[in-house]
Amino acid sequence: MAEEKKKPAVGLQPEGEVDWSDYQGILVVVEQREGSAKKVSWQLLGESKRMADKLNAPLMAMVIGHGVEEVAKEAIYYGADKVFICDSPELKDYRTRPYSKVCLHVIREFKPEIVLFGATYTGRDLAGAIATHLPTGLTADCTQLDVNEERLLMASRPAFSEKMLATILCKQFKPQMATARSGVFQSLPRDDSRVGEIIRIEPQMDEQEIATEVLEFVESTHGINLEDAEVIVSGGRGLGGPAGFKILQELANALGGVVGASRPAFEAGWITHDHQVGQTGSTVHPKLYIACGISGAIQHTIGMQSSDYIIAINKDPEAPIFKIANYGIVGDLFEIVPALTKAALAKKGKQAAVASAVTNG
Repeated sequence: MAEEKKKPAVGLQPEGEVDWSDYQGILVVVEQREGSAKKVSWQLLGESKRMADKLNAPLMAMVIGHGVEEVAKEAIYYGADKVFICDSPELKDYRTRPYSKVCLHVIREFKPEIVLFGATYTGRDLAGAIATHLPTGLTADCTQLDVNEERLLMASRPAFSEKMLATILCKQFKPQMATARSGVFQSLPRDDSRVGEIIRIEPQMDEQEIATEVLEFVESTHGINLEDAEVIVSGGRGLGGPAGFKILQELANALGGVVGASRPAFEAGWITHDHQVGQTGSTVHPKLYIACGISGAIQHTIGMQSSDYIIAINKDPEAPIFKIANYGIVGDLFEIVPALTKAALAKKGKQAAVASAVTNG
């Protein structure tokens, strides 16, 4: 009996023969809002520059919007060799179809071998929409990126209930696509002496072809921005309950920072999800991270281990958090944290007095 060949799923195979060697370089889709780029875009350019150098390939960026000429120039200053810009009134606000049509045009015309997006609400939506029209896959929410000797993107993301990282490869088709978390990678220093090529792309849809219309943006009055915070005071299971976060908030206020939390603290209902740091929360890179009553499980540390300075406070001297901390304090956090708050307020008071004396001559 002759073996019946299984037909490939519709849409997964490109029409005709494709020479995948034609695909070269890395493309980072820059996300912007009202002419200001998201930090994750520059972070991705920094990491992509390292990978592009390994591939001996160009680093490209894609900027879509209206009045975004300066964003395109900034992309060059942050490492891009070539920037595609599509600037038009109908692209002022993000809408899935017109943005995805522009990206698809650039991908098909210029053939990057890797395409990367920030794992933001917009980035996830745009990447998913594009992937449905291409003969390729999409690895979402990555925390590590690299390339191997076969020019394959090694996109790593949390797996198996966040107990390990899975590295995913797209071996057959291009472009290889991924979204990556904010705060994981470091952007290159801004260099306004860099020069690069800017290529203008025409919009792929007229306004009358776009089914949706943006009426207004309503800014959220809730939540905090962990990713941009310079000081974070985080609490974990060791706080024992929601009341413990009050003393962390007092210390955060004294230091000009914000309050973070581990996953167990959030899952216990002690604090809201927007405070969570870790694999299923925010990835942060503050100047100072104070971990209070946090054991140091990998699910948490992967989201904060790149902080400039880490201070760990835990009554267990064997807690794993001490292995990555710059400074460790073994003791009762309910005694130590208030003492730190008192010291911070006293220092602020002295600084204010000095400033006042200088001002008054």
